[in-house]
Amino acid sequence: MPRIAGVNIPQEKQILTSLTYIYGVGRTLSRKILEKTQIEPQKLAKDLTEEEVERVRNVLESGHKIEGVLRREQSMNIKRLKDIGCYRGIRHIKNLPVRGQRTKTNTRTAKGNVRKTVGSGKKKTAEKT
Repeated sequence: MPRIAGVNIPQEKQILTSLTYIYGVGRTLSRKILEKTQIEPQKLAKDLTEEEVERVRNVLESGHKIEGVLRREQSMNIKRLKDIGCYRGIRHIKNLPVRGQRTKTNTRTAKGNVRKTVGSGKKKTAEKT
């Protein structure tokens, strides 16, 4: 199983799809990496040679923020918003939608799936007597 950037990528999938298992790598970036390293996107991950895996690893580590670095940067950005007390930071603190979504309806998961009104919610099955 090839290990790139601390992630075991799946063997039975095409390398184009397998690279997307790395945090911070989507389909577009995966395609660009494979162009740079001159690897066919349809090739299965288990068929890669050690040299090809090393080329992919070098391209990823040289110019892209992935895995731990990206996660750390995102958490620091959110922490900065919380510290300065801006609107977006307050929404993060309250665990509510940050990007302007409505909250009167449609935020059951953000609010903890609370059903307060009568008639909404799951009906109980009839008990056997």
